[in-house]
Amino acid sequence: MEERRSLGEWAVLGLLAEEPAHPFALARLLGSGGPLGRVLTVRRPLVYRAVDRLADDGLVVAERTEPGEAGPERTVYRITVAGQCDLDAWLGTPVAHIRDLRLGFLLKVALLRRSGRPTAPLVRAQREALSGALASLATLPNDPDDADLWRHHNAAAAAAFLEDLAGRA
Repeated sequence: MEERRSLGEWAVLGLLAEEPAHPFALARLLGSGGPLGRVLTVRRPLVYRAVDRLADDGLVVAERTEPGEAGPERTVYRITVAGQCDLDAWLGTPVAHIRDLRLGFLLKVALLRRSGRPTAPLVRAQREALSGALASLATLPNDPDDADLWRHHNAAAAAAFLEDLAGRA
């Protein structure tokens, strides 16, 4: 699994795991009004770039072409076995920092839900991975500054969010 893959690339790979699609269709799903756009908005040029990079890495392949609605033919891509293995590993790996819950973790949860897979194992692993950081930020230091207050309240919100997700999973 490539650690330096962008969240946009993971989002595209996750969508292609659901069904083969062309980049234009993926861009609609990842646009600001799309079902994943609320979690992570990826502009159309970045979707095309993500597909190219995933194809270069052997994680997706062109399956067929189909006529475009009002333009050139569109290439439909599908995920490969290697792509599915990388995606499965990424979806099961908790994020490393509290700040990454907003995008990385939430994207993983959204992709798991879309695919009908359980979220409980990831939520459990995430709570465990961040337990030390959340515990250390639960208590404010003496004479906290603004950054201390932000980190404390952000950690409290993250802990409550993970607790609620665990109850729903």
